[in-house]
Amino acid sequence: MLPLFSRSRQRPTPDETTSAGQDGAAADTVGVRPRRTGPGGWRRRYPAAAKAVAWTVTGLSAALVFLALLMPTTLSALTVETFLRIPVEAIFGAALLLLLPPLPRRVVAALGGAVLGALTILNALDIGFNEFLGRGFNVVLDWILLDDAQSYMKDSLGPTTATAVSIGAVVLAALVVVLMALAVVRLSNVMARNSAVATRSTLVLGTVWVICAAFGVQSAGGQAFASRTTVARVQDRAERVNKTLEDERKFAKEAKVDAYGSTPGDQLLTGLRGKDVIFTFIESYGRAAIEDPLIAPGVGKVLDRQTERLREAGFASKSGWLTSATYGGSSWLGHSTFLSGLWIDNQSRYRTVTAGDHLSLTRAFKRTGAWRTVGIMPGITKGWPEARFYGLDHVYDSREMGYQGPKFSWSTMPDQYALSAFERLEHGRKHDKPLMSEIILTSSHQPWAPIPRTVPWSEVGDGSVYDSIEKAGKDPADVFTDSTKVRTEYGRSVQYSLNSLIDYVLKYGSKNTVLVFLGDHQPLARVSGENASRDVPVAIVAHDKKVLDRISDWHWDDGLKPGAKAPVWKMSSFRDRFLRAYGPDGAAKPSAKPSAKPSGKATGKPSEKPSKK
Repeated sequence: MLPLFSRSRQRPTPDETTSAGQDGAAADTVGVRPRRTGPGGWRRRYPAAAKAVAWTVTGLSAALVFLALLMPTTLSALTVETFLRIPVEAIFGAALLLLLPPLPRRVVAALGGAVLGALTILNALDIGFNEFLGRGFNVVLDWILLDDAQSYMKDSLGPTTATAVSIGAVVLAALVVVLMALAVVRLSNVMARNSAVATRSTLVLGTVWVICAAFGVQSAGGQAFASRTTVARVQDRAERVNKTLEDERKFAKEAKVDAYGSTPGDQLLTGLRGKDVIFTFIESYGRAAIEDPLIAPGVGKVLDRQTERLREAGFASKSGWLTSATYGGSSWLGHSTFLSGLWIDNQSRYRTVTAGDHLSLTRAFKRTGAWRTVGIMPGITKGWPEARFYGLDHVYDSREMGYQGPKFSWSTMPDQYALSAFERLEHGRKHDKPLMSEIILTSSHQPWAPIPRTVPWSEVGDGSVYDSIEKAGKDPADVFTDSTKVRTEYGRSVQYSLNSLIDYVLKYGSKNTVLVFLGDHQPLARVSGENASRDVPVAIVAHDKKVLDRISDWHWDDGLKPGAKAPVWKMSSFRDRFLRAYGPDGAAKPSAKPSAKPSGKATGKPSEKPSKK
């Protein structure tokens, strides 16, 4: 078979033809048919086809290189207009290859093509990360998330399909690098054989690029015709690497400073003594659930109805907004930001803070010695060393909750079952101390199909009741690929989580119950919309009026549904506000006007020294 990316052989001279003919005649005289060896044979027999193949391969090589040089990093920018520009990298690359001798030219072309292939893979990762997490791919920190992506596909599409997709992605990545290298080598060979034409073309394109750049020529959509996308992107990646490494050093110092780090336990959370406090994170419960025109009516109806039911049962509630440190995923970043009082927006910061002694809100309860602290973590399927950082006496993960029912895509168990297990294992038992609990509800995790439905609490049992419910549910692939269905089903999943939580409080809560619940982040852009905020709802529910009196100066809205004008705080500000409100000096005082900015200092007799173990 002809190697399509090799240089064509020159046509034989008349002497060579004559010699070949004589050889052939000689061969015929001995009864042996002459053979045509080498790649040139079929070209001489089918010159038109050979020429067509050569032009096609060259054209595909050029298209592949230009597509790679102009490839965007967001799905919305993946338009025809984006590729109708002149990349300056192609001009400089062509000029360099024309100046080099044959062997160095091939080496440089192959290496340059391989690098361009690797950059193309990074651009594809950027598209995926921007679509799901609202940010680009971090080449220092984000490789670990590819394993999470594989696990997510396994839960959503099944193990066989997930394995096939993973293998296909690895093979495709290798092919991109190899094909890009071959394409650049092919183009360099063509330019070398036609150096005069190639030189003139490079000069003309270079001149056009300079003119377009100088006069700011733009397409109809406002894109600069003279592109330097790849150069700018390489510079940006290098800057992000430097910033990431610098951020790691700075954050390590920041995490050691803790206004409450050395505060004695008897001065912490004095305003909540004797209360059963429940901190609950609802997966992907974002501002879109309350304000999106398609989603909000259903979720809003649930919040209004449950607010009224709580009021009738003697509970009151207040709500506001928090700006999450993450978007679309990486829930643990939102959890750690909320509980640590530090802005944890990447994996490096998470590792740093959870390996240290910065006081988490949940560990503050443990330090007092006045609460038993537990975690209900249905999303954890293996060891979780972070439990020490969070100060939890015991963590119930998916293996300890006795669930015998089916998984619901990513979610290992329905929220109602997780809450029922909490009641059976901890809350419903007699203790010599009140409980502080951290509960993660996962039923509203993407891909939002199939969704559990509420069953009578007496029928939850070991979870077998959910077998038929899961089988009757919708297929994740059908929902996730439909822009309307995915928003509708996301809203339904949030309604289920909210109903499960508030129903639990109404059934099993008491006069000493205090519930703090919030979303960990907004759902991905396909649901929340392009350029959506990172805001999530947060609410506090209590039966004792004095509990909510202590946060009167927060100016939160009454009820479970915050309004559009409710205060918006950074999620990292909550810990200090909460510890101050429920500390010795946190009795409610009249406030002249609301403040939506996080407080810079904490009161309640905190220490300014770094925490010590």
